[in-house]
Amino acid sequence: MNPIFIFFLVLVGAPLVELYLLIEVGSRIGALPTILLSVFTALLGAWLVRLQGVSVLFRVQQVLARGEAPAIEMLEGALLMLAGLMLLFPGFLTDAMGFLLLVTPLCRWMAVAFLRHAGVMQPLDGDFGETASNGRIRVIEGEYRRDD
Repeated sequence: MNPIFIFFLVLVGAPLVELYLLIEVGSRIGALPTILLSVFTALLGAWLVRLQGVSVLFRVQQVLARGEAPAIEMLEGALLMLAGLMLLFPGFLTDAMGFLLLVTPLCRWMAVAFLRHAGVMQPLDGDFGETASNGRIRVIEGEYRRDD
């Protein structure tokens, strides 16, 4: 499917769905409770994003202290920013998607799936020096220089 069409569909379709849901909920529970519910979800979401943001920051620091690249944690931070943005928009559909992004196992799964799809993170067939699944020995080429 054409990415421009998908972008246009999201840009036009999402606000229409949000407006429809706000009208439906407002007709069921009233205008003032709907507005208060929307403000409450924005405040609750901002508070939860702040808590999880601090948690992600500590995990990034721990991974950096071990000398590893914090790729998963950085993507979790980006997804957390997206969750915060979605929670600040008025509407129940974006709030639901924002709260789903705040579920830590789901967020981690999405980050790992993205890294695997991008080819950055690939499963190992075994330890170095062992045979791979096709029966051949894995060889890592490189150069070195001994400094005495």
